[in-house]
Amino acid sequence: MLDERPRHPIERIHQNVETIASLHARAEDEVSAHQRGVESVTAAVGRPASIYAIALVVLGWMTINLLLPRLGRSALDPPPFPLLQGAVGLSALFVTIIVLTTQNRQSKHAEQRAQLDLQVNLLAEQKVAKVIALVEELRRDMPAVPDRVDRVAEVMTTPLDPNAVMTALVETFDPRANADSAKPEKGPR
Repeated sequence: MLDERPRHPIERIHQNVETIASLHARAEDEVSAHQRGVESVTAAVGRPASIYAIALVVLGWMTINLLLPRLGRSALDPPPFPLLQGAVGLSALFVTIIVLTTQNRQSKHAEQRAQLDLQVNLLAEQKVAKVIALVEELRRDMPAVPDRVDRVAEVMTTPLDPNAVMTALVETFDPRANADSAKPEKGPR
């Protein structure tokens, strides 16, 4: 049964924060050990210190391989440093895959949040339309308030059609939709 006692706004805020934390915790619980490992590598590589470390390793490798022949020894990887180039290329491949793996999970999580936001916004819009309708009905029923037609309020009592909004967005922001509508009709002249 629902708790119907009035709640202080701070209580509602705490309840909302707890709900969001619960959703976040549930999403984190579903993450596999492999995914956590990939994300920890992404976090480690995605720091400014990684740039400095990579630069030091590359400069050190080049310096050693340039100095060894001067000291009478053969270079492990003489210029143009094919081993270094291969290692850098392989590292770049691994980093790319690791970052893409992390981004895939984050984009799924962002999509879920966007769906939740959309659902909440649609529900809020329906509630606002109902409140406007009730206020308008109350205004018409009150004898002390002059009865008048409010066209804006009438329009606002109807909830938006999400399909119509989506169609308008596509027509506004999709260049292909605009290009198709801008083409002249073909036909006999």
